[in-house]
Amino acid sequence: MRIRNVVGGLVGLALVSTSLFAAEGAAKPPRAARSVHLGYPAPEGQLFYTEMVIEESVNGSYFMAAGWNTGYFGLQQLDSPNEKVVIFSVWDPTTGDDPKAVKTEDRVELLYEGAGVRIRRFGGEGTGGQCMAPFAWKLGQTNRFLIRGEVQDQKTAYTAWVAQDAGEWRKLATFRTRTGGLPLKGYYSFVEDFRRDGASVNEVRRARFGNGWVQGLKSDWVSLTRARFTASGAEWESKDNIDAGLTAGWFFLGTGGAIKASHPLQTVLQLPPPVALPEMKP
Repeated sequence: MRIRNVVGGLVGLALVSTSLFAAEGAAKPPRAARSVHLGYPAPEGQLFYTEMVIEESVNGSYFMAAGWNTGYFGLQQLDSPNEKVVIFSVWDPTTGDDPKAVKTEDRVELLYEGAGVRIRRFGGEGTGGQCMAPFAWKLGQTNRFLIRGEVQDQKTAYTAWVAQDAGEWRKLATFRTRTGGLPLKGYYSFVEDFRRDGASVNEVRRARFGNGWVQGLKSDWVSLTRARFTASGAEWESKDNIDAGLTAGWFFLGTGGAIKASHPLQTVLQLPPPVALPEMKP
C-alpha cells in the first residue's frame, strides 16, 4: 500500500482459492483489512516529530507513524507477537518495482548505519533503501519518532531516530535520495494489514497518534492538530470495518474485525492546541 504510493513493507500477498465460492461468478470475499490513513496539513520543514501508541495488533500489521512524500517510518508485528521491528524506508527517485533495475546513480544512498540494524534494498511497490531493526514495542506504550530532512544541493538526506516512552533516542540510519532539493513535506500516518490471507480481515488493528510537530524552514514549530481521514481502495480489501476519530487528546485509526465507522472518509479531525513542545534531543 502506498500514499505517494506508500510502501507497506514486507508485503506478502496470499491468494484466495476460487473453490471457496459456491456459485460461479460470485464476488470474492475480501482477503485484507483496509488501510486507513491520517494526512496532516503542515508547511515544508526540516524536522518531523510524532508519537504513536499501539492499542490492538495481530501478526502482519504495520503501524506507520511518520510518513512524508519520499519515505515512511513506523513499527511492525511480523509472523508472531515476539517478532516486532522498527522500519524506516526512503524511495528511489525513479518509477518501477524492480530494485535491481535501478541504475546505481539513481539509488538511495546510505550515509549512516546504526548499530544492530539491517539495511537492504526493497521493491514491489516502488523501490528504495530500507532500515529494519528489532524493537520490542508493547501495547499501550508511547513510541516516539523523529525525522530530519537536510537538503544537500539536489538531494535530501533523511535521518531517523526512535525512542520508547521517555527512554533514550536510538539513531537508526541516514538515507539520501535525489529530490530536486526539496525539504520534508506531505506528512501522514497509517495502519495496514499486510498479511492479507482472508483471515486477517477479521482481526482488529488500532493505534493512537498525537503530539505531532513540524519544524519549518525558518525554525518555527507548527503543531499537527488537524488530520484528514482517508483509506485505500483495493478491490480485495474490506470496505466497511474502518474508523478514525479523537480520543483523550489523540487521533486514532482502526481497521478490521467488528470496527464500525464513527466518521466518514475525508473527515477533517481537529485536536485542541498542545500545551508545550515536547523534549526531543536525540
